[in-house]
Amino acid sequence: MPTLRDFLEKINIRARTSFDESMALHCSFGIGGPADALVRPLDPESAARLHAAARAEGLPLFVLGGGANILVGDRGIRGIVLDMGELDWVRVSPEEGGGALLAAGAGLGVDELCLEALCRGLGGLEDFAGMPGTVGGSAFMNARCYEREVSQVLSWVESAGPDGARARRPLDPNEWSYKRSPYQGGGARAGDLILGAAFALAPAEPAALAATMRARRADREHKGHYRLPSAGSVFKNDRSFGAPTGKLLDALGFRGRRIGAAAVSDWHANIFVNLGGASAADMRALIEAARDEARSRLGVELESEVLMVGEF
Repeated sequence: MPTLRDFLEKINIRARTSFDESMALHCSFGIGGPADALVRPLDPESAARLHAAARAEGLPLFVLGGGANILVGDRGIRGIVLDMGELDWVRVSPEEGGGALLAAGAGLGVDELCLEALCRGLGGLEDFAGMPGTVGGSAFMNARCYEREVSQVLSWVESAGPDGARARRPLDPNEWSYKRSPYQGGGARAGDLILGAAFALAPAEPAALAATMRARRADREHKGHYRLPSAGSVFKNDRSFGAPTGKLLDALGFRGRRIGAAAVSDWHANIFVNLGGASAADMRALIEAARDEARSRLGVELESEVLMVGEF
């Protein structure tokens, strides 16, 4: 097997590359050991080629969006971290009836996408204002907030398959559900690389859009999403449990609980925070403790929104 340096030189892509890069700098928890190689392709063709070549060579590869829903192990990530951050293009095309398709690269921040829609007087994305993460990550996770899901406004997703071939597929509602997409494990296109997506939006009054966006950001601030490094809500909500996960964990006495510098926030029991210098091992132990107690005391199986990545 070639070294990572040899491999990356051989495939000759347009990219920025760093070795032994601390993943704590690239995720919202501010936790994580080094990546063997962090590669930021400068165009979709390079991203697709890297993705296909790494798979063909049998090299481990992790796709990084905004790093908002991951916990990276203290020993870091072996192989390649494919950072999509440079794929932040935006295009708009008019549609019949006065609407428009707002297309964006997978690396564009969701909040930036919302601002683009606002500047063009297009409604449909305003409830996602202030949400961390990227277009690609939000499509992968079928992100949801304020009773709105990304799939409700998605028109198509462009992705690259294992062979590097790119395809643009229209949304099939049957493939999408609560925080599920066909790009997750077990899905129809699991393992494909999301390169970009388009959103079907409608004309709206900019003042009204701006007011909603301000309200959403203010609500996130009030709930403490930005106070300390976190991944937002750690566990998904399940309506069959009879209450939001935060209330369930609150009833179990988890608010304020700590393991080392990893803590359940004082203001919301489903937001776990890094108080400063928390280890991935401690944060993982705290997450598992919450899941175990919910199972043993309430009989519910909490499903994590946070992906455990790398070596712990």
